[in-house]
Amino acid sequence: MFTSINPYTQKTLRTYRVDSASAIERKLRQADRAFADWSALSIRERADYLRKVGQYLTDNNQRYGELMTAEMGKTLREAVSEVDKCAATCAFYADHAEAFLADQLIDSDAQKSFVTYQPLGPVLAIMPWNFPFWQVMRFAIPGLIAGNVGLLKHAPNVSGCSLAIEEAFRECGLPIGVFQSLLVDVPAVDGIVSDKRVKAVTLTGSGRAGSSVASIAGREIKKSVLELGGSDALIVLADADLDNAAEVAVKSRMQNAGQSCIAAKRFIVDKSVKKSFTERLLYHIGQIKQGDPTDDATTMGPMARLDLADAIERQYQATLAKGAKRLAGGERDQCNIQPMLLDKVKPGMAAFDEETFGPLAVLIEANDEMDAIRLANQSDFGLGSAIWTQDLDRADRLARRIQAGSVFVNGLMRSDARIPFGGIKNSGFGRELSEAGIKEFVNIKTIWVEKP
Repeated sequence: MFTSINPYTQKTLRTYRVDSASAIERKLRQADRAFADWSALSIRERADYLRKVGQYLTDNNQRYGELMTAEMGKTLREAVSEVDKCAATCAFYADHAEAFLADQLIDSDAQKSFVTYQPLGPVLAIMPWNFPFWQVMRFAIPGLIAGNVGLLKHAPNVSGCSLAIEEAFRECGLPIGVFQSLLVDVPAVDGIVSDKRVKAVTLTGSGRAGSSVASIAGREIKKSVLELGGSDALIVLADADLDNAAEVAVKSRMQNAGQSCIAAKRFIVDKSVKKSFTERLLYHIGQIKQGDPTDDATTMGPMARLDLADAIERQYQATLAKGAKRLAGGERDQCNIQPMLLDKVKPGMAAFDEETFGPLAVLIEANDEMDAIRLANQSDFGLGSAIWTQDLDRADRLARRIQAGSVFVNGLMRSDARIPFGGIKNSGFGRELSEAGIKEFVNIKTIWVEKP
């Protein structure tokens, strides 16, 4: 059984029966059968279904938002916004999928040669709990419009969200088997990835989980996409707009109780403005209001599980033990942790070297811009990053030197349907969203034609 626990109250919400071997087999069989008919539809026909899904999500955003808040603790405002983002992504791909997947004529010595993009089949998605709808939908929407069918293995603590997403697709008339939720635990994943009916796998999660799934997919010679988190650097140069930079830095780090792979986690600040920037950070951290995540006045809810709160507390204490200085936060009541800010953080400390998945921000002093770039790149991760400067030519030059999948200049690091999302190094490989994302799980087929 899977148990869903409200992280704010610690009360059990519901238990869910794990799928049996026969239930898994039935769902795999349904996915395999559904693919033949679903992939035979035109892109426009599939897009029409997804437009309906987008409208359904909009119509039910409050209900689904309340479910997310109950299961993993994010504020209701954040949860409803997440559902709306999924709805907007449905509209984006419905509008652009035909152009993204249009045949591409190639100039060659053939009478005619072109590239066509065709779906692969059932794709397994192994998804985390921190954005229970968005993480799933950013895989499912482009994948389904491309003609694939989806199988979701969600995190056990958000099983209600997993079934609700399946409900949304079903209520909008998608044929049986086109999108199914699998309530399975980790030991069952190997067999599902290995099953010949599953053609590809995508995972968002820890490095350990990514390594395990990628090894299985590699053994079975199947395509995989991995998004494995990050330790994103936010660089503040001497000429930055410090007021704006500090406000956005705190929002980036503390939204969703700091449980975001693309959150700004390491604030690397030019030493000439570090004192002024720190004062502004402390002001904005002080404005955060914790409490009941269903209360409109609350701006930061609890962490999603007790074990996750334990983990961030260990990293916080380990970093202090290595010589970092506490500037704010650290008090804890079960899953509720006061927003933390540490100064004098250096390489070799847990909060510098590891991904910190919770409300912990750290200050790192840089001597100049090149030292800032060096510190940003001194990481095993490479998901996102940010640079704050008023010199856009300088920003362009430095952004190209950062080892990451994305660099945001003078703005909030985020995922967006219009731009590719993904990382390098231990942050994974492959891309989600935009045109790049819809082409990850298609057969890029060359067709060469000569006269008989």
